[in-house]
Amino acid sequence: MSQLRNIALTVHELEVGEFYWVLMEGTTEVVTEALPYLPLDAARDPHASYANALVAGVAAIRRMFGKDGPRVHAP
Repeated sequence: MSQLRNIALTVHELEVGEFYWVLMEGTTEVVTEALPYLPLDAARDPHASYANALVAGVAAIRRMFGKDGPRVHAP
């Protein structure tokens, strides 16, 4: 089976009480003392709570990558 991609899920509160999930992917870029991530996908509409946004973000991961997770595909 192929290797897993480095995917991170975070939740941002852009306005008070408006929570958005964001999926990011780690890159191989070299940055001093930091692991850079690039945005992959994000919620288009806000959720009413952090927990709701987090669950919606996990659901987005499952839709995007299926039961085997985010795998690197061989060329």
